[in-house]
Amino acid sequence: MSRQVGGPELRGRAARLARLLPAGPASAARAPFVLLVVVLLGGGLITLLMLNSALNEGSFTLSELKRETTELTDEQQALQHDVDAHARPDALRRRAEALGMVPGGIPVFVDPDGTVRGVPSPAPTPAVAKPPPPASPPSPSPSAEAPPSPGAAPAPGSGGTPAPAPSPAPSDRPAPASPTPGR
Repeated sequence: MSRQVGGPELRGRAARLARLLPAGPASAARAPFVLLVVVLLGGGLITLLMLNSALNEGSFTLSELKRETTELTDEQQALQHDVDAHARPDALRRRAEALGMVPGGIPVFVDPDGTVRGVPSPAPTPAVAKPPPPASPPSPSPSAEAPPSPGAAPAPGSGGTPAPAPSPAPSDRPAPASPTPGR
């Protein structure tokens, strides 16, 4: 019943206490197990810390992307509002008039064989606003006005021959209505 080999045999109370104490080789096997448990717990905590940090970083990235999405959505809405404002009929009409465009008449179509469907007519000429009449210049004093030299041409509007009227520009003439052959 004794545990000790080669030593004095224990009896009575000492023998009972000796049975409660672990033997020498059993206590050496416990230290690596405790070390393994501590390393696993430490590794688990470090892994959880790294996972938590990655999730927080993802959360910051997500909030930054949401903010950027909001800004881009606001910018898109502002640009769409500008496009809508420029596409309104009254805005288009004002810009067309500023460019010298006139409203079209009845549409005329050219078929693929070159025949014209409809009756072509020239576009109406735009109503040009007449400039206001110039204010009458102050009457010059008779001494400041020099008499014209004998060989000089009379000044326009001074009672000489009137200046010829300007000829219409080529772009003012309507284009010929004949179809273009071969197209």
